[in-house]
Amino acid sequence: MGHVDLQPSSFISDFLLQTGGVAVIDGGLATELERHGADLNDPLWSAKCLLSSPHLIRTVHLDYLEAGADIIITASYQATIQGFEARGFSRGESEALLRKSVEIACEARKMYYDRCIEFTCDDSEDGRILKHRPILVAASVGSYGAYLADGSEYSGIYGDEITVETLKDFHRRRVQILADAGADLIAFETVPNKLEAQAYAELLEEENIKIPAWFSFNSKDGVHVVSGDSLLECVSIAESCKKVVSVGINCTPPRFIHGLILSIKKVTTKPILIYPNSGESYDPEQKEWVQKTGVSVEDFVSYVNKWCEVGASLVGGCCRTTPNTIRAIYRTLSNNRSATASLES
Repeated sequence: MGHVDLQPSSFISDFLLQTGGVAVIDGGLATELERHGADLNDPLWSAKCLLSSPHLIRTVHLDYLEAGADIIITASYQATIQGFEARGFSRGESEALLRKSVEIACEARKMYYDRCIEFTCDDSEDGRILKHRPILVAASVGSYGAYLADGSEYSGIYGDEITVETLKDFHRRRVQILADAGADLIAFETVPNKLEAQAYAELLEEENIKIPAWFSFNSKDGVHVVSGDSLLECVSIAESCKKVVSVGINCTPPRFIHGLILSIKKVTTKPILIYPNSGESYDPEQKEWVQKTGVSVEDFVSYVNKWCEVGASLVGGCCRTTPNTIRAIYRTLSNNRSATASLES
């Protein structure tokens, strides 16, 4: 699809028309990078690979495209100018690394399209899905808490000294750079509180950001965002911002998603996006995932049809989900699309 210049109001709806009504978002990045050999024990987390091993990021993006993802999210979640500068990089070098995250994803999309040309059928013999289709690159923006690398993105508790203005100043240049780097939209991910949602909404308007955005909140209880703020109030901020084209939930256990979709539907007319984690719990003290606390790929995918039935339009995975998860989502949705098409014909 390349860089798409659609009106924000119709951006996602036009895209969904081309994907058959539901789009597939990619899955976890960091754990896949580790599986390919990256060492992410670093405050920069997956953004460290922008420095040390960009080829691994490109490989993971390609893995997800070949698993059927329609949207790939850049490796910029933990990439902030302030974080890079704290590591001794200049402002210019830091900004170049942000651009690089988008460039790598765009390269992966081009490589994928080149592979599609080599194959005449949609699926290769090894299970790869090689189907020329519209693909969006979403530039990831993690929260202020993600930059702090102290687990506060999982609590949303920033303290009284952090205001909407502080957060706007923190994110401003980063959002400008990502918006101009060739991505199709900005993914504000794992938004932990109402304050940060407000800051993002104001930034999009003030800076006249040229590409649309989505807001994705996280919840620990299926009712509130992680800070304890009302999910409905947070979603209402996204609903009232014209630049926001989709709103939903990520990095949340699958068992909460059905109820969260029903709640979100009460306050938004925008397409709803859902990319939960595998259900495993993260221990911010130990900085590791607690083993055997998640759901299997089969269980995860068994939810997908129900989520789409109640209103999800974009579905993928977050932490600890893999290309296998995304391939299973793609196959489930493809079966549905085929069934719907045959009923309509």
